[in-house]
Amino acid sequence: MECNSSQTGGGIMWFFRDRGFDDKSISKMFKRCKRLELVQKERASENWEYLRSIGIEERKLPHVVSKCPRILALGLNEKLIPMVECLTTLGTRPTEVASAIVKFPHILSHSVEEKLCPLLAFFQAMGVPEKQIGKMLLLNPRLISYSIESKLTDTVNFLASLGLTREGMIGKVLVKNPFIMGYSVEKRLRPTSDFLKSLGLEEVDLQKVVINFPEVLCRDANKILRHNFAFLKSCGFNHGQIATLVTGYPPVLIKSINNSLKPRIRFLVDIMGRQLDEAADYPEFFHHSLKKRLELRYKLLSQRNINCSLSEMLDCDQKKFLLKFNLIGGFT
Repeated sequence: MECNSSQTGGGIMWFFRDRGFDDKSISKMFKRCKRLELVQKERASENWEYLRSIGIEERKLPHVVSKCPRILALGLNEKLIPMVECLTTLGTRPTEVASAIVKFPHILSHSVEEKLCPLLAFFQAMGVPEKQIGKMLLLNPRLISYSIESKLTDTVNFLASLGLTREGMIGKVLVKNPFIMGYSVEKRLRPTSDFLKSLGLEEVDLQKVVINFPEVLCRDANKILRHNFAFLKSCGFNHGQIATLVTGYPPVLIKSINNSLKPRIRFLVDIMGRQLDEAADYPEFFHHSLKKRLELRYKLLSQRNINCSLSEMLDCDQKKFLLKFNLIGGFT
């Protein structure tokens, strides 16, 4: 590494070396943040200690600083403390702010007045309660880096085009999955919604998918959804049944084929001796745990030679299930 005291300031170099940074990582930080050349060791140490004081573990600090070396050049009282204090008012647990900074250290480099306050106002206009705004931002701190005028507004307009209202419905979607705002409307969200429509989902069905399972809308239609569709079809479900499955339990299109769908279908057909039609009539079948619910309840019912529908077997908690089939004492 071609760095010496005349180039970067000996003090800051020793600051990094004292904290275990190697020359390669130091060089990268100086390339990413030219302001480091002017940072005094005292300021860097003060900022480092402040980050540690708010709950960021010592072992995680090198990661935080490597991701955003500018943190060491920011004014403690002018930038770091005001942002941390604002974020703290949004959180409910002491560790949330530290966790958010570790996830996205650049959050500290943004302005409270120019970025955070307008962002809070934007979500409030979507009908999101203040507590939920804090939850969203601390879960996905990268939100602060998105442009309200283009990226966030683009996502909201797209959700509105699906028939969701701005007075609360869109806000609920954003709260449920804050990461949806990180995806491109044209490259991800719209193609996925178009694929869902191609399966036969009506507008009201698509709205239910987005409201209840926004993570489905975030997945790549070509890499994931189409593969799951093809698998379900290869198992014997017809197009209409798959549309019913997706409408009733949308995650069926994003569940792992090998770890989730295939074992459940095999258990349904080969072990339970049931038809695929029964799963199509009760899409929630794919939601229930194979080990903890399906296998256990099937075993209990088989011991008593009890026949029932999948919904009767699964659509209740364990206590109600045992009472319904008079199985108290038969739990083995």
